[in-house]
Amino acid sequence: MPFYFKIFYKLDLYFKYELKRMEVEQTDLYKSLKKNFGFSKFKGLQEGVVNSVLSNKNTFVIMPTGGGKSLCYQLPALMKPGTAIVVSPLIALMKNQVDAIRGISENHGIAHVLNSSLNKSEVAKVKSDIENGITKLLYVAPESLIKEEYVLFLREQNISFVAIDEAHCISEWGHDFRPEYRNLRNIIRQIDNVPIIGLTATATQKVQEDILKTLGMVDANVFKASFNRPNLFYEVRPKTKDVEKDIIRFIKQRIGKSGIIYCLSRKKVEEIAQVLQVNGIKAVPYHAGLDAKSRAKHQDMFLMEDCDVVVATIAFGMGIDKPDVRFVIHHDIPKSLESYYQETGRAGRDGGEGYCLTFYSYKDIEKLEKFMANKPVAEQEVGHALLQEVVGYAETSMNRRKYLLHYFGEDFDEVKGDGADMDDNMRNPKKKHEAKEEVVKLLNVIKKTNEMYKPKEIVNTLIGNENALLKSHKTVSQPFFGCGKNKDNHYWMALIRQVLVADYIKKEIEQYGVLKITKEGLAFLENPSSFMMTENHVYNTDDDGTIITNEKSIGSGVDSKLVEILRELRKHVGKKLNVPPFAVFQDPSIDDMALKYPITLEELAKVHGVGEGKARKYGKEFVELIANYVEDNDIVRPDDLIVKSTGVNSGLKLYIIQNTDRKLPLEDIAKSKGLEMTELIKEMEAIVFSGTKLNIDYAIDDILDEDQQEEIHDYFMEAESDKIQTALDEFDGDYDDEELRLMRIKFTSDVAN
Repeated sequence: MPFYFKIFYKLDLYFKYELKRMEVEQTDLYKSLKKNFGFSKFKGLQEGVVNSVLSNKNTFVIMPTGGGKSLCYQLPALMKPGTAIVVSPLIALMKNQVDAIRGISENHGIAHVLNSSLNKSEVAKVKSDIENGITKLLYVAPESLIKEEYVLFLREQNISFVAIDEAHCISEWGHDFRPEYRNLRNIIRQIDNVPIIGLTATATQKVQEDILKTLGMVDANVFKASFNRPNLFYEVRPKTKDVEKDIIRFIKQRIGKSGIIYCLSRKKVEEIAQVLQVNGIKAVPYHAGLDAKSRAKHQDMFLMEDCDVVVATIAFGMGIDKPDVRFVIHHDIPKSLESYYQETGRAGRDGGEGYCLTFYSYKDIEKLEKFMANKPVAEQEVGHALLQEVVGYAETSMNRRKYLLHYFGEDFDEVKGDGADMDDNMRNPKKKHEAKEEVVKLLNVIKKTNEMYKPKEIVNTLIGNENALLKSHKTVSQPFFGCGKNKDNHYWMALIRQVLVADYIKKEIEQYGVLKITKEGLAFLENPSSFMMTENHVYNTDDDGTIITNEKSIGSGVDSKLVEILRELRKHVGKKLNVPPFAVFQDPSIDDMALKYPITLEELAKVHGVGEGKARKYGKEFVELIANYVEDNDIVRPDDLIVKSTGVNSGLKLYIIQNTDRKLPLEDIAKSKGLEMTELIKEMEAIVFSGTKLNIDYAIDDILDEDQQEEIHDYFMEAESDKIQTALDEFDGDYDDEELRLMRIKFTSDVAN
């Protein structure tokens, strides 16, 4: 046989052998999948990921919540010799997964947790099972993994690979950065130079690069699933004073369905849970302030359907495998789009209905910015950048799914894409207008400023707003400075977002947030074509930053015809009693009457900002008018809009009344209840606006003399509105916000109550 024939013959035998081996391996793979998990086929990218891990390759997996990430390391761990280490940030997640793995095996020691919750004998049992080759999966927190005693022990064991779950915690640009994650690569090397699999449900391009670089696995096989969850419906509503009522109405339309409500503070979690409970909704709170026993109990109640709703901080839901969560409500806007995506991803994991409702107020963004004030400058910069992405998502009027997927580096066809009409903006589209010239201006400014500015500075350049940075680069002296001042900053920021999604510009990864023009953007500049810009949502706010809405914007159902009639009556009553109309009932109270149609004084007392005192004093003519209006127009009155109070506020109300009667300093009253001064003033406003007298003359006498008090009193007596901003403008800096608010409280008490 010629020499080259021998080579071909041997190669042929080798390939046949490899093919046969691979077939056997694949057969073993499917057998193991069926035996351990009961599945006959893999989901999405799972098979490729499992094969990569089985081949001892570094592997990086970006897979949305519900995509089946855990199987990607659990199956290889069960198939490979030795013990796989799984690094996870949450004890609840570990417990959940360990219980699941133990459920598929007769041997209890097949999976263990190694963390601070174990006593010495439990730790000894874990070590024994690992040494005897029983344990296939060892779940550890990063804080435990860095302990020298564990490192020394694990170094002597047969470790198959290390899986790092929630890998975005590694990145400073991730939404849940944890410093202890940064050193994981060094710890793994100390134990054994084994393959690593990193997994995350949310990672932008910036975060992906940071993870791979930090873990020293730039050569990793990368598997990125689509972030599109077509069964989820996205809606953002303005956060009004009646947000609790909106939530209750929403849930009562879905009685018996499971849902999660996310709040940023523990205090708000407790408040919302109590309000839901007294209004007949089976709800429990969940936050880190509860003891471990209560948290576990509430989690189990939710999983076992003994309650319908969990009100929680972001600590809840990680690793909770409940497939039939039908709605996720964000009472407060989250800190990043990654958090938002991950939390909304808890809905509809079984492919069924999933409604994601978010309440948005820019006031919440400002609160989050205040929380960051004491953090290092670099951390503040990251936090502000992530928050602005959230603002963009909340305020955009374009396809929300397209906006969200673009953030994660994925294209989406808003016309033909799967789930294209599954958001509020697509169901109720906003107007569009031609913005070709504005896009040209925008791109030219980015180009002529040498692509070195972030969106805020580009907008300042367009509208001609000077600042130190623009002056230092001599941008303020350029002929294009102020070329877009015919539009306001909100317009230009909205256009930047839409041009970003159209891929005419991009955010630089290394200098995060700096705008660069893409080749598509350069092509547009050379040959401009039509660009239809969707008009943004406009949110109007009252004095304290709470959003004011009208029935057209959110379909609130306010009867605008009745509003006008009630306002005429209010004006008539005001003239008769010689008080301004707003002293009778404020606008929000009139709007609420036109929503609830109260026809008795008892019903009127439950209207926003009224109360029993005002109902008795002014209400008779109003309920008579409404009763006649209801009868004449055959109106079916809603009977589900009265939200019961928990009684918490009434206790605070009584405390404030008693202690102002005792002439206690307002600062002391606020401090004793853990309130800021602005919060106390807001509570006092609620008391007097609902018809109860409050004597704070002693406090006002300390800050304003008699003439000043008389001047402000006369202003409110003649004013058409009691809006504080209007008063601030009228007095042009003579009085500050707090002084005018306190005087409005005194005026309302003396004149209206």
